[in-house]
Amino acid sequence: MAEAEQQPGSSPKDDVLHIPDNLSFMVPKKEIHMVPDMGKWKRSQAYVDYIGFILTLNEGVKGKKLTCEYKVSESIENLLALLNTLDRWIDETPPIDQPSRFGNKAFRLWYTKLDQEAENLLRSVIPPALGAAVPEVALYLKEAVGNSTRIDYGTGHEAAFAAFLCCLCKIGVLRVDDQLAIVFKVFDRYLKLMRKLQKTYRMEPAGSQGVWGLDDFQFLPFIWGSSQLVDHPTLEPRHFVDEKIVNEHHKDYMFMECVKFINEMKTGPFAEHSNQLWNISAVPTWSKVNQGLIRMYKAECLEKFPVIQHFKFGSLLPILSVKP
Repeated sequence: MAEAEQQPGSSPKDDVLHIPDNLSFMVPKKEIHMVPDMGKWKRSQAYVDYIGFILTLNEGVKGKKLTCEYKVSESIENLLALLNTLDRWIDETPPIDQPSRFGNKAFRLWYTKLDQEAENLLRSVIPPALGAAVPEVALYLKEAVGNSTRIDYGTGHEAAFAAFLCCLCKIGVLRVDDQLAIVFKVFDRYLKLMRKLQKTYRMEPAGSQGVWGLDDFQFLPFIWGSSQLVDHPTLEPRHFVDEKIVNEHHKDYMFMECVKFINEMKTGPFAEHSNQLWNISAVPTWSKVNQGLIRMYKAECLEKFPVIQHFKFGSLLPILSVKP
């Protein structure tokens, strides 16, 4: 996986999924306390494995529709059932009447249930032989749905969900041939869950850059979604600002689905409420959009202290420096 950045066309190496016999699982903890600690993160095994995971999936979905045929393993089905359970809990925890429009406090009740039940839910995904990994992996799931104190959600929480999936790959629950289903089934279902949470509990964007950010809440679906559209015979980046075209293609392409959600949630001219995306629509090819978004993700998310200070490190995504 360390080579994934230099060789984006390479397939994931099986040794990424190999767990050393002497590995002891641990509940991940915070390691980035001050801005100078960011150097530790960028040199860490966690960073190499995380960005490698993102790029491997980026390569895997290239040119493919959400509706294409792919294998759906039992592990994928179990993860979908877990996300469906979290969705059902939203229905069972309606928003409460409160003076403030944003940050409905019922989210805290919903989150408390996840906090208490996460490990039990994961036991339906992780086999008993790997039971010792459950507390470590569960931490990333709990971090992936937003902050219960601030009632906000942003790209750091999204990164925790990607880390959750990466850990499931590392312990062998998810495998190389699950790649398409990880993005098209599991991550897509996660996005729908997050949108429902955001709308139901009026969650605030965490660390939003307003109109100058790519999106209030997400980033990864724009990366993987632009990869899906590479070499598309008719759809070009300029087309995603056309609402009619977005509505025609949103079921096939994650990027279009994200733009559709923005169009539903925001009013006024697209160039005003989503300026960064508007600028991207002027890029000539989806390949250039994809490469630019990967660079932007590293610079605006992975290299920003306010985002990474909340990232947690354990045995599967360790803070230890990569061996030269």
